[in-house]
Amino acid sequence: MFRTLLKSKIHRVATTQCELHYEGSCAIDENLLDAANICENEQVHIWNINNGERFITYAIKGERGSGMISVNGSAARRASVGDLLIIASFAQVHEDQVATHEPQLVFVDEHNQQVGLRHHVPTQAAPGHGTDEC
Repeated sequence: MFRTLLKSKIHRVATTQCELHYEGSCAIDENLLDAANICENEQVHIWNINNGERFITYAIKGERGSGMISVNGSAARRASVGDLLIIASFAQVHEDQVATHEPQLVFVDEHNQQVGLRHHVPTQAAPGHGTDEC
């Protein structure tokens, strides 16, 4: 059996461009693609923190070191410049490898430059032991 697990995540990147008439996709700074192990043309899920929109497209290369996150084509209607996004990709992992699977979790600063890398999502605390923001 295979399970679909989180492979990569670029957390809280700021949208730098929205190009409605560009040929689809999401252009992502090549440094971030490398850090997250996302390849050109790979399917990505995009979750807009600002407005709650969730959509699927594919990644294309953005200029290396630019911090570019350009939401293109019809998806450009689901984001605005400055919106914070989470960009994720998934992989089919064989049951025997689930316990040892480690995703690439990339964290950025306000200029979409990598500032951190982790391989796990921390356990969420129950209400009263952390934040209860909704």
